[in-house]
Amino acid sequence: MRRRLALLLGALLFAGLAGPAAADPRFTVVKIDLRREGLELFLRDDAGVPFKRFDRLDAWLRERGRQLGFAMNAGMYHEDFSPVGLLVRDGREESPLNLADGAGNFFLKPNGVFLVSDAGPRVVESSEYPALAKGVRLATQSGPLLLRRGVVHPAFIPHSDSRKIRNGVGVTGHTAVFVISEVPVNFHEFALYFRDVLHCRDALYLDGTVSALHSPALHRSDFVRELGPILGVASP
Repeated sequence: MRRRLALLLGALLFAGLAGPAAADPRFTVVKIDLRREGLELFLRDDAGVPFKRFDRLDAWLRERGRQLGFAMNAGMYHEDFSPVGLLVRDGREESPLNLADGAGNFFLKPNGVFLVSDAGPRVVESSEYPALAKGVRLATQSGPLLLRRGVVHPAFIPHSDSRKIRNGVGVTGHTAVFVISEVPVNFHEFALYFRDVLHCRDALYLDGTVSALHSPALHRSDFVRELGPILGVASP
């Protein structure tokens, strides 16, 4: 089963890196077809202790006969590693939607929610989520939205010198498209990559500075700093 996961996820990863996306060394792309793979959200172990790191999550999964085949940090979090906004795991809301105003990237409106339901993955503006909440299996809230219906966030400045390692998620059909930058980029450049190269109409910023990717198929498991919520694919 572990060999099957490695081969299958490897094929998905290389599909994500093929074509125009491979021509830009600034970004690594992982495409997860949710008709074939189950995406999960992880935060704490059975004792309520936050995982914080990919290696700790993988060890916990291996104790249960599973293996972490892909993971990425899943949104912004407080000092106690709890999410700043909405978190839905296995159909249960563990942290409520946050529509408050405030300082920082999370509150740069419009912000958004990445969700997975029986209809597939979606990225939506946060205030749209309550009407869509029924049947949602997984959801994480972050901000700002990079793209909304193909339109770049109005606050982004094309030549901004605010450059960081960033990660985010977009959707195309039944596929969740995860991207992490390999060099510091600004918001506008990041959004255009999702729109013009990956052809996503909706995409959500997950975080910067703490951005990290786990992928055995790419011989990679980043550690920048301890994490809050983690999106992952695990077998079996």
